[in-house]
Amino acid sequence: MTDSNRIPLEEVEKDLRFLKLLSNNFPTISDASTEIINLEAILNLPKGTEHFLTDLHGEYEAFQHVLKNASGVVRRKVEDIFGNSLRESDKMELCTVIYYPEEKLEIVKKEESNIEDWYRITLHQIIEVARMVSSKYSRSKVRKSLPSDFAYIIEELLHESQQEPDKHDYYNSIINSIINVHRADEFIIAICKVIQRLTIDTLHIVGDIYDRGPGAHIIMDTLCAYHDFDIQWGNHDVLWMGAAAGNMANIANVIRISLRYGSLETLEDGYGINLLPLATFAMEQYGDDGCHCFKSKINDEEVYKDKTLKMMAQMHKAISIVQFKLEGQIINRRPEFDMSSRNLLSDINLEKGTVVVDGVEYPLNDKNFPTLDASNPYELTQEEQDLMEKLVHSFKNSEKLEKHIRCLYSKGSLYLTRNSNLLYHASIPLNSDGSFKTVSILGNQYKGKDLLDVLDKLIRVAYFEDSESDVYEYALDYMWYLWCGVDSPLFNKSKMATFERYFISDKESHKEKKGEYYHLINEEKVCDMILEEFGLSPQHSRIINGHIPVKTTKGETPVRANGKLLVIDGGFSKAYQSETGIAGYTLIYNSHGLLLVQHEPFQSAEDAISQGHDIISTTKILEFNALRMRVRETDRGVELVGQIKDLQKLLVAYRSGLIKEKK
Repeated sequence: MTDSNRIPLEEVEKDLRFLKLLSNNFPTISDASTEIINLEAILNLPKGTEHFLTDLHGEYEAFQHVLKNASGVVRRKVEDIFGNSLRESDKMELCTVIYYPEEKLEIVKKEESNIEDWYRITLHQIIEVARMVSSKYSRSKVRKSLPSDFAYIIEELLHESQQEPDKHDYYNSIINSIINVHRADEFIIAICKVIQRLTIDTLHIVGDIYDRGPGAHIIMDTLCAYHDFDIQWGNHDVLWMGAAAGNMANIANVIRISLRYGSLETLEDGYGINLLPLATFAMEQYGDDGCHCFKSKINDEEVYKDKTLKMMAQMHKAISIVQFKLEGQIINRRPEFDMSSRNLLSDINLEKGTVVVDGVEYPLNDKNFPTLDASNPYELTQEEQDLMEKLVHSFKNSEKLEKHIRCLYSKGSLYLTRNSNLLYHASIPLNSDGSFKTVSILGNQYKGKDLLDVLDKLIRVAYFEDSESDVYEYALDYMWYLWCGVDSPLFNKSKMATFERYFISDKESHKEKKGEYYHLINEEKVCDMILEEFGLSPQHSRIINGHIPVKTTKGETPVRANGKLLVIDGGFSKAYQSETGIAGYTLIYNSHGLLLVQHEPFQSAEDAISQGHDIISTTKILEFNALRMRVRETDRGVELVGQIKDLQKLLVAYRSGLIKEKK
């Protein structure tokens, strides 16, 4: 503890202006002293649990379930408390109540013959679980997490034990009163949500909330209401952020991907994006075209009629051609992006039905281009221009989308350093010798941390800057480059072969050469170099990123470079699970160490509620410390120590008469 008597008076005088402001919050010696005592106590509490997830890709049911069960932490708490005193089926049911209290209560009330007895047993059990998960936090923090309706009652039950003879009747009378006044349902729901809240202290989303799955908007709703979280933007997130800012190429990409995966719920139901103009345009231009190359990747085609599938394919093709034109316009006006080789529309020979890619001529497997002008292939037709203006208006005027994008900005960044972990979604551009690659931005050269810092600012300019500024126009175009550019830390490949996958059968043309980062990152010295670049000690730090699914079926592992790098994209998205063989990784960093959790595919919330089926997870201990890490040893602890020193200076100012107490 800092001794206020040892703080030199001249140091206090230097900070007097700040200390006068601080005195408004702590107007007396007693107030400042009490806060110091409180902060010192917090420093000695166990570190809160951090939960890391990445590449959610709209799979909202799996995401919400992993939040509810905290990657198996809740089940382990139940096991620790009840062990052999409960049957496996009873422990499974208790976990289901904690995960889905509202839904499970409806089922129980229909099936239980003695509901009051069930209430009594369940209330005792969930209070025990709540007591365990709250034990590592201060009473003040626990109190702030309690619902106002039951705050007093829950606090009493958490801190009173029925094992004490003098408290036994008091404790049980509270339980009985809750049941007798018909508030058991509401109370169970409230305390289960407290358990969920306290099991995870901080949530880190290491990129890619959007695309492929049906419920990115539901994930964002959950996050925007979450108690403490941060996001490291992924390429799919930045794609949507650019679309919300009005970048037409980003908008076209967003719609194309939604149609490719047959997942329009986020666009239409979540954000109210009107796709009728696109459907009308597609039918007019491609009404006689089967658009077989643009068939959506839908898991269950039986839910769609043939006519609907055909219309989706036509919309898919229509927006794809518009996308290639819009991308060509950006490439032509930004020669500094060095992407002229991706302007493939000008390399199409309509008469021969071929296209030249990287010097090789390939036959096209789709030769119908009714909107393509060979003399000016990147000019939109008037109908395409009208369509895009309507879509831009729809994206920029969606209130829900604006709310979610602002949340992405306020809680997000390209990278984060926290408690000796460096978090970013995809990569840091590197040269073949392992050195940081220099990238030109607005005529200036950047690399390593400086590159990510300037790109972070550019991403914010694209959404918040005055649209009349030259920097804004560049930033808006760069939002597209971040999606598919060679030197983008969010992409970092030789090309995005979207055109080739649609129009060329030869899969050799589909290959996307990965940047040097993906080859070199398995080397410990490269990871050490990156960690040092971001101000972290290589001896005690690690990199956490996603973006590239870990294919366990091919023997790949998420732990690389002797533990310095953890790649935790294991396939949350159902589109990847056939390749990865699993349904994602999550990380748990608690006061005892670091746990890697591998998940099996999640069936559905309905199945979890009705059958009690949890996600099957395998936990691997990466680090374990018998002595628990304290708050003092975390980044938050450093902040609190700084606050204590400021308060100590305030005490000196009060006691020396530099500032008078406000009685």
